[in-house]
Amino acid sequence: MNYIEITKQNIDREHICCALGAKQYEQAVLEKKQWLSARMDDGLTFYRLNERAKVFIEYLPAEKAWVPIVAPNYMFVNCLWVSGRYKNQGHGKQLLEKCKKDAMALGMDGIVHIVGKKKLPYLSDKNYFEYMGFEVVDRSEPYFELMALKWSNSAPTPAFNISYVSDAEDIHIYYTAQCPFAVGVLEELREVASNRGFAFHTHRIQSREEAQKAPTAWTTFSLFYNGRFVTHEILSPNKFEKLLNDLK
Repeated sequence: MNYIEITKQNIDREHICCALGAKQYEQAVLEKKQWLSARMDDGLTFYRLNERAKVFIEYLPAEKAWVPIVAPNYMFVNCLWVSGRYKNQGHGKQLLEKCKKDAMALGMDGIVHIVGKKKLPYLSDKNYFEYMGFEVVDRSEPYFELMALKWSNSAPTPAFNISYVSDAEDIHIYYTAQCPFAVGVLEELREVASNRGFAFHTHRIQSREEAQKAPTAWTTFSLFYNGRFVTHEILSPNKFEKLLNDLK
């Protein structure tokens, strides 16, 4: 199958799968490209199918990952996405093999990835990663699980490292530029919250160090209300409106 690697040299002219053709997310896609380009200095690798399709993998050394984990000498998969008619064609397996090959070439001990304990939007399917040989090595409430594929018996076991607890009042969203959908919907959510009388705050994570201090395992997008984690799901305005009904 024909995959291409997105690099600093071609990222400006190549698509990165997310939000294809969606005018609403054009700026957010640009910000993700800028984020990817900067992370490439940290060893981030991005492969996608050479089609106009949402089939890609994105990974980097876990020590450089923007998530609160401890996984020395592992590769961390930011995102593996195979959608629509491209499912069940072996793309996920082949993309993970690329990740494994790169990790082994660097002398790493394994691969780690965050999944949900059940099927949830924006989180990988735990069952698929189990099928690919991954095992759950740690958990973070309410439903995040850290999975690892080891090929070195002496390797340390990866773990979440969440020490910070949010006690802020009102709605607070922690996010990064890693996902255009997260960036692209924030102003709409802010308007909905304002119309309903909710104070709305956003916290854009700007560095790995900030991500390590995040109050959530899922730094891509996490919504808190009065210090309590509510959801990692990137909500549409309508879905957010319904959520607000439950928060009152």
